[in-house]
Amino acid sequence: MPPRALDPAGVALVDKPAGPSSFAVVAQIRRLTGARTGHAGTLDPFATGLLLLLSGRATKLAPWLVRLDKRYRTEIDLTFRTSTGDPEGEALERHGFPGKGELGEGLERLRGEIELPIPAASAVKIGGERAYKLARSGVEVEMPVRRSTVHALDVIAYTGETVTLDVRVSSGTYIRSIADALGGHCVTLRRTEVGPFSVDGAVALEAFQPGLLLPEAEVLERLEAARTAGT
Repeated sequence: MPPRALDPAGVALVDKPAGPSSFAVVAQIRRLTGARTGHAGTLDPFATGLLLLLSGRATKLAPWLVRLDKRYRTEIDLTFRTSTGDPEGEALERHGFPGKGELGEGLERLRGEIELPIPAASAVKIGGERAYKLARSGVEVEMPVRRSTVHALDVIAYTGETVTLDVRVSSGTYIRSIADALGGHCVTLRRTEVGPFSVDGAVALEAFQPGLLLPEAEVLERLEAARTAGT
């Protein structure tokens, strides 16, 4: 296969819909541009929101974009866990939902520097195999723990059975692990920000055109402005 083109170069801000995998979105953008294409962090198929896709020469920006903080909005069902931490897994034990006080204590324990197991249905490699493939095959493995920083964990709505959270975390944090630590699972998950980039400036997948790529210079300017501002 010939090497992919280095042009058009830039970063696409795409509002991913629920359903397709992030890699399917990457493949679709690649077909439209004809250029090498990468990403700066995936989203699960059920999740929606901001994907940063790198085209052409801009793929070299990946190391700086991947490590940016992320912001999400998620609705968590507090009445039972699932095997994957999301709606696609098998339901595990059901239990009563926490009161406001108990929920508040649980949230407080999850703020700041934390260590949580990586979800079994993740792309992390265990013994050379993707964890989600092992999980689908019924193979039980002990998942490694990852240290993360939860900068903000704010309640937007609470019904008793569900809680909607606005979450800002360091790169590599699994929101499904936070949901599991609260005794529940993510019903919805939407990524709203990646560093200085917002889903408000993203384009729907079906509306993407190569002319909408952010130039490398503009991406670097935003990163520098965010660094200077301390965000």
